Amino acid sequence: MDEERALYIVRAGEAGAIERVLRDYSDKHRATFKFESTDEDKRKKLCEGIFKVLVKDIPTTCQVSCLEVLRILSRDKKILVPVTTKENMQILLRLAKLNESDDSLEKVSEFPVIVESLKCLCNIVFNSQMAQQLSLELNLAAKLCNLLRKCKDRKFINDIKCFDLRLLFLLSLLHTDIRSQLRYELQGLPLLTQILESAFSIKWTDEYESAIDHNGPPLSPQETDCAIEALKALFNVTVDSWKVHKESDSHQFRVMAAVLRHCLLIVGPTEDKTEELHSNAVNLLSNVPVSCLDVLICPLTHEETAQEATTLDELPSDKTAEKETVLKKNTMVYNGMNMEAIHVLLNFMEKRIDKGSSYREGLTPVLSLLTECSRAHRNIRKFLKDQVLPPLRDVTNRPEVGSTVRNKLVRLMTHVDLGVKQIAAEFLFVLCKERVDSLLKYTGYGNAAGLLAARGLLAGGRGDNWYSEDEDTDTEEYKNAKPKEELLKPMGLKPDGTITPLEEALNQYSVIEETSSDTD
Repeated sequence: MDEERALYIVRAGEAGAIERVLRDYSDKHRATFKFESTDEDKRKKLCEGIFKVLVKDIPTTCQVSCLEVLRILSRDKKILVPVTTKENMQILLRLAKLNESDDSLEKVSEFPVIVESLKCLCNIVFNSQMAQQLSLELNLAAKLCNLLRKCKDRKFINDIKCFDLRLLFLLSLLHTDIRSQLRYELQGLPLLTQILESAFSIKWTDEYESAIDHNGPPLSPQETDCAIEALKALFNVTVDSWKVHKESDSHQFRVMAAVLRHCLLIVGPTEDKTEELHSNAVNLLSNVPVSCLDVLICPLTHEETAQEATTLDELPSDKTAEKETVLKKNTMVYNGMNMEAIHVLLNFMEKRIDKGSSYREGLTPVLSLLTECSRAHRNIRKFLKDQVLPPLRDVTNRPEVGSTVRNKLVRLMTHVDLGVKQIAAEFLFVLCKERVDSLLKYTGYGNAAGLLAARGLLAGGRGDNWYSEDEDTDTEEYKNAKPKEELLKPMGLKPDGTITPLEEALNQYSVIEETSSDTD
C-alpha cells in the first residue's frame, strides 16, 4: 500500500507533494532490509518513477528525499535489473558530482545530494552485476579519485569522502583490474595515503616521523569512519605488493607505514571503533614490503632520551603517578628506539587471543605481521623477545599453564586450527632465533613437536635463517632445573614396537634399510 500511494504521487504530483510522500516512506522503511515479494513489481515501478523525477528541475530537499527512498529500495537485489541502466547510472553520477571534472565543491546545500547519491551507488554496485560492468564502462574509479582530490583536505565534507572511499573499496574488491588501475594509472597509493594524513591531522617532524599528542582528543566518529574506509581501499590497492622494484615505491610504502604507525598510536571515539581502526591498520601493514616496516620504530628524541634517563629512584616516594609514567615509558623503549607501535601491536594480539574466537580472521594477521617484523628487524625481535619470552623463572608449571603472553601463545601451538597453531609456533620460533633448544626451553617438547616435525628438526638444530648471537639470559632458576630436562626426550618406536629415544629408533631403521638394500 505504501508503494502504491508513493508511486501515484511520484507520477502525478508536484515537487512538494513528492517530497512529503517520499519522506514518509523513508521514515517508515528506514530500517527495512527484507521486502515482501508480493510488492516487487510496485517497487520496480517506484524506482523507475524516482529516476524520472531526478532528471527534472526540482528543489534540493526533494532530490534528497528521492535519493533516500532509492537507497532503501536498492537494498533489494531483485528489483535492480530493470532500473540499472547506463542512463540511470549517469543520473546518479551527475548528482554525485562525479561527471564534472572542473566543478569545485562550494555549494554546501548540494552536499546532502552528493552523499545520498554516493550511498545509492554503493548499494547498486554491490547488489547488481550489471552496475558493476557499467562502472567499468563509465570509468567510475577515475571519477571517484577525481572527487577525492577535490575534497581530500576539507574536513567539513567527511561524509562525501567516506562514501566515495566506500564505493572505491567495493569496486576494487569486485574487480581485480581496477586494483591495478588504481595503483598505477590513478596513483591511488599516494592519494589514499594523503586522505589518511588528512583524517589524522598528521604533522611531520621528519621524513617518516609524525608528532604524536598522547593527551590529545580522540578522533571524531566521522574522521574514524573516513580513515577506516581509506584503509580498506588501500588494502585492495596494495594486496599484491610484496616486492618493491623502484626506489620511489619504497619511499611511498615507508610514508604509508609511517602513517599507519601514527594510526596505531591514536584512539577513536569508542573502544570498539579503536579496535576496528587498528584491525584495518594491521591488515594493511601486512601488505607493506617487510623492508619498509623499519619505520614502525624510530630513534628517541632528545626529550624522550632525557625522560628515559630519569630513574625511579630519583623520584620522591609520593610521586606514584610519575613513577608509573616512567615505568610505562621504559617498557616501550629498546636500544634507544621508540617501540610504542610494536607495543600496541603486541597488546592488540593479546586481546585477540583473549577473545577466544575467530582466530583465523582476527589473530593470524597480527601474528604474521609480528613474525615477519621480528625476522627482518633485529631491534623489533629483541624487544618482542623481552616482552613475550622474558628470562624463565617459573620452572615448576608447564609452559601452557598460566596467564602470561607466553602461556597463551604456547596453548595456541596445539590449537585445532592448523593455520593458527602454525603461525603461533612460527612466531615463538623466530623469537628464539629458530634455535630448537631455545624453543624447547620456553614451550616444552610436546607443544613444539608439530613445528619441529614440519621443519625436520625433531633431532635438534636450528632453522635456515641467520640471527645475531645474544648473551646468555638463563636465570638461576632455569640453570638449576635444566639438568632435570634430560628426563624429557623425543621418543620413537623401535622395529619391535618398543619405545626408545628418537635418535636411537631412527638409527635402527637406517640399519634395516641399508641391510634391505644390500640383499636386493
